[in-house]
Amino acid sequence: MPGRILVVDDVATNRIILKVKLAGAAYDVLQAGSGAEALKLAQRDMPDLILLDISMPELDGLEVCRRLKADHRTADIPVIMVTAFNDPASKIAALEAGAEDFMTKPLDDLGLLARVRSLIRARGVAAELALREGTRQALGFAEPTSGFVAAGRICLVAADEATALAWRRGLDGKLHDKIEVHSPGEVLKNANGPKLPDLYVIAADLSRSNEGLMLLSELRSRQTTRHAGILIAIDEDARMPATMALDMGASDIITLPFDYDELALRLRAQLARKRQGDRLRSRVRDGLQMAVTDPLTGLYNRRYAMSHLTRVRERAIANDRSFAVMMIDLDHFKQVNDTHGHAAGDEVLKTVAETLSCNLRSVDLVARIGGEEFIAILPDIFPDAALSAAERLREKVCTAPITLPRKNGQATPLTLIQTISVGLVTDGCGPAGTHASLSELLDRADKALYHAKSLGRNRVVIKASGQEAA
Repeated sequence: MPGRILVVDDVATNRIILKVKLAGAAYDVLQAGSGAEALKLAQRDMPDLILLDISMPELDGLEVCRRLKADHRTADIPVIMVTAFNDPASKIAALEAGAEDFMTKPLDDLGLLARVRSLIRARGVAAELALREGTRQALGFAEPTSGFVAAGRICLVAADEATALAWRRGLDGKLHDKIEVHSPGEVLKNANGPKLPDLYVIAADLSRSNEGLMLLSELRSRQTTRHAGILIAIDEDARMPATMALDMGASDIITLPFDYDELALRLRAQLARKRQGDRLRSRVRDGLQMAVTDPLTGLYNRRYAMSHLTRVRERAIANDRSFAVMMIDLDHFKQVNDTHGHAAGDEVLKTVAETLSCNLRSVDLVARIGGEEFIAILPDIFPDAALSAAERLREKVCTAPITLPRKNGQATPLTLIQTISVGLVTDGCGPAGTHASLSELLDRADKALYHAKSLGRNRVVIKASGQEAA
């Protein structure tokens, strides 16, 4: 879903040019002509990203960035500094002020949009983790924050070992983290090892052009390395690989040859984000295990789901976004228990739960809220995308045979096909400011589910903005 971007520049022409570029990509663009105005708009409208010119009278971009990062209300808003000066000192100053990235005028359209997409995407994942952490705290499971920060592990991957070793020498004395040098083959071979890097620095061109991007794609697709920070190093004039890398999931881009002070700042920032993400994921995974997790399926239970739905709804109202809720029920599940026994029923529940959770976005949440009833909560989504997701779940479940546990004396295990019915509701898609209450949402979802059952089961019924369709 497109985001809201604040463009800050004291020159009106520059603001208009950027607004046209961003609005063409469906972003909602706010404008500020001074640093003071930017601070007010950032606090009031909470944009998803800020494009901030460095050179402004009175309150320059560097000071604006420092104040944004010092304010807990705006500290997590990513900032891209924009300037006409492409000197190392300007880059270092911007990064030290807290900016996530730095771009030089005139801005390359593809590169700009790729960086915007990358930073908004990363902020969305971080915001979802923070939302779940807030839900955990609301349930009374807060933990004290440790002041100890362990050294990170950084892996350098260059076209040859000599180049990677030169990179490591350039970082001597600038970081207190462990820095390793590996070939692409060693990186993939060690991807399932016990001590994985927190951060990779990979040259876009290794033994052949764009081989580093293929390594990036492979690391992002693996469960063990998908959350690692990945910096892609590109030649200064290589615009297309930079755009491709960001869209493929690179955490950051840095140009060759390195300014090692800049590299160290970018590495520290990425390590901090990796630690924050790891900490929040660990707290959600471990801290709530007993209290808010269904022991059979491993999904969240009703208690967590309802608290999470409340927070998703509140955030949607605050940011004028839409979201969706699915009520999911296993068809004829009682017959499974009656015919095959409760062990078979448990296996069906576990298999369906895994199918549901594996076929939604990482920001979506699936919970078991009753015997054979599940709920899925999808933030920041439009009705057509929510309907596609619901149909995908229905199709995935009904086309995957489930192997049942063997009974005594049974030579071969039995398999069965399980189907689901889905009641889908969306909210926030009608006139601005109209949102259903939590009880109204759940009631509409239940009615949509009953309608799906009455139509013969194994189907999806959606109710969006007062409309109903099957």
